[in-house]
Amino acid sequence: MKPSLGIRKKAFYLMIFLQVAIFALIGRIFFIQAFRGEELQALAFEQQTRDRLITPNRGSIYDRNMVGLAVTETVASISVIYAQVRDLPATARALARELDMDEAALLDKISRRVALVRVAQQVDMETAERIRELNLPGVVIDEDIRRVYPFGHMASHIIGFVGRDNQGIIGLEARYDEYLRGEVGRILSETDVAGRQLPHGRQYRIPPTDGYDLVLTIDAVLQAYAEQTIEMLVTEKNALRGVVILMNPQNGQIYALANKPDFDLNDPFTIQSPELAAVWDSFTQEQQMYELNRMWRNFAINDTYEPGSTFKIVTSAAALAEGLITLDTIFSCSGSVTVGGRQIKCWRSPRSHGAQTFLQGVQNSCNPVFMSLGEQLGAELFYEYLLRFGFHEKTGVDLPGEAVGIMYKLENIGPVELATMAFGQSLTITPLQLVRAAAAVVNGGYQVTPHVGMRLLDSEGVIVQEFYHERGEQIIPTEVSETMRYVLETVVSVGTGRRTYIPGFRVGGKTATSQKLPRGSGRYISSIMAFAPAENPTVVALVLLDEPKGAYYGGQVTGPVMQVLLENALPYLGITPVFNEEETATPGTVPVILPDIRGFEQADAAMVLREAGLGFDISGTGNTVVSQFPIPGELVNQGERILLWMGTIEPETE
Repeated sequence: MKPSLGIRKKAFYLMIFLQVAIFALIGRIFFIQAFRGEELQALAFEQQTRDRLITPNRGSIYDRNMVGLAVTETVASISVIYAQVRDLPATARALARELDMDEAALLDKISRRVALVRVAQQVDMETAERIRELNLPGVVIDEDIRRVYPFGHMASHIIGFVGRDNQGIIGLEARYDEYLRGEVGRILSETDVAGRQLPHGRQYRIPPTDGYDLVLTIDAVLQAYAEQTIEMLVTEKNALRGVVILMNPQNGQIYALANKPDFDLNDPFTIQSPELAAVWDSFTQEQQMYELNRMWRNFAINDTYEPGSTFKIVTSAAALAEGLITLDTIFSCSGSVTVGGRQIKCWRSPRSHGAQTFLQGVQNSCNPVFMSLGEQLGAELFYEYLLRFGFHEKTGVDLPGEAVGIMYKLENIGPVELATMAFGQSLTITPLQLVRAAAAVVNGGYQVTPHVGMRLLDSEGVIVQEFYHERGEQIIPTEVSETMRYVLETVVSVGTGRRTYIPGFRVGGKTATSQKLPRGSGRYISSIMAFAPAENPTVVALVLLDEPKGAYYGGQVTGPVMQVLLENALPYLGITPVFNEEETATPGTVPVILPDIRGFEQADAAMVLREAGLGFDISGTGNTVVSQFPIPGELVNQGERILLWMGTIEPETE
């Protein structure tokens, strides 16, 4: 009996459906294999393996002489794989004991049904080894790294620090993070569906790529000198803060950049101020973060200030470049000048400098001389020189958070603004902007880019990259720069900067005492800019003290400090003293270990230093040496001068 027509039709349709389904399945298989094969294979591999990260070695940071300023040491990280733990309470108890952690909190953490939980990082290797010997199922110990700063506070605002994930937070650690951090590696272990490691499963290791080492232009010895200098000055004068910058004016390489107060790079979240520390726990989290950011702030580049008389080098260079004056041009100072109906005084008022040449005006730092120069230049030309010197832009230093100078717009510069800007008021700049401008004034007139990064090295010490910073445009003619070097050298030899004079070395400079706003508040910034050797400068320096107590004139407060700083720095940089007929030659270069004379009476200290063949300068009042620079134990040469801070020391009581 033949099947009915209806049954045959159904069979035909079923066959067609099955053929279409088979072809669709084949097509789907082809699509998955051809287009999603690798993706699904990777997903399967991920599901069948346990992934643990291997932290790469973060590149070290070295000074120019390969002294380690930031290095990495090997530590361990402790993790727990939930699926492999046999006894959660016992595991938590053992780990809490070894890691000095809260047992209940740790038990709660490892009881979470996740693939892997990180229990502790940066565990010292001795502790990690003790945990390893416990042979706890599910506890995994991997190598980790910890950032260490061998010199603690040194160059803290430059170097910066890293977070718990070894990522740079501030300073060079943040600026060069992409080069320093390297690439993370992985350990892949085969597991079953429950996440347990297979007894005979394979492990795949993808090694990490270590970061590059960073070599700086900073010199650790000069950085130490700078920090010792400004720390003692800030302490002696009970100042708000202080800055020292040493830079090569020819190429912009920064030898030292010191801010005080500073912080400990190995413990950057601990506030350094005793007053703040006493009330720290009463602060909100926002208040604590605000104070920490203040502590981490790099005043040399992050903040601006009115430079005062050090800015007169810019006005002088502009007037000479425009041919408006010569060194013998005569000016007159009556103690004040009325500009736009406002009386502006000379710093010497009520006395006056009287008739004087331009050269004498710079030596005397006479404000009316520079107000006259500003008037002769005119607002438009003066403003053009402000732009040429780059006060409207960042210096380009390779440190994060650089600020920009604040100055009037051209259309808002009236006679009063022009007069006050000409001698360094009514505009604000960063300390580093001033140093860059000074470099251009004395290096032949060329703009330079201040920088601290010099080169990158791989793990074998091979140079990977050099950081080149070509000279910028010429701002002033070479002959004007030569004239300015001579003018500023006379400021040190016979003018307001004479406390910086060093026999055997040709030093130029300019002092400043700038009054902070509001005027009449009694708050000042004392500073001095200097360079040497005057005939061919290889170092330009700035010492700045914010709100010193007591004496505050730049030449009086910062001049002697600059003298001692350069007296030690110049021989270290290989600059040999050359004495003229009027100078007395020092005994030579016999090395002497500097004695500790803190606590000595002045007469006793003088006798000890003379017996060692050393000279000295006095700062402060009192009859007892409370601090000294360089610090005791430093190796110095006979004939060098030591700076002594005098005060009073109360007798100890039980």
